[in-house]
Amino acid sequence: MTSTILTATGTPRPRRAPGGPAGTRPRGPAGTHPREARPREGHSRPNRPRALPPHTVFAERLLAVLSGERPVHWMLGHTVGEAYEQLVRIAPETPLRSLGPRPVLRRCSVQVDDGRTAVEAFATIAVGARVRAMAFRLERGGDQRWRCAAVELDGLGAANRPVPRPA
Repeated sequence: MTSTILTATGTPRPRRAPGGPAGTRPRGPAGTHPREARPREGHSRPNRPRALPPHTVFAERLLAVLSGERPVHWMLGHTVGEAYEQLVRIAPETPLRSLGPRPVLRRCSVQVDDGRTAVEAFATIAVGARVRAMAFRLERGGDQRWRCAAVELDGLGAANRPVPRPA
């Protein structure tokens, strides 16, 4: 059974089905049919964002602190050992602050120890036309959370190490 409606000029036109033009099926999220919106058995959702690896997350967090975007105390629960003191020494200079575009993490690579309880990471950061180097160590605690244990930026943060003298 089709019904008609009158337009403002008084001419009849067919009534549309709810949810779109006549003859279309209802759509689910993202323009898909409701049956297609459900994941099939054995398949994961293709649109689910992947979690970043811990070294990349920490590189971004350290970048935010060292560029002055975030305060040092933002890292309090994410550091262990000397790392927080190293950040306290380095961060006030905001060594990664840029007058131009925001500094960008270009690459972050890791070396994992045999027990998978520590990670040595190194990153390159673009600050305008300049490229800076950052190294940091992550350690996994008993609660299985990763925490930053040491951080260096272009040699900054290595204040407690003895300087090698030429022979």
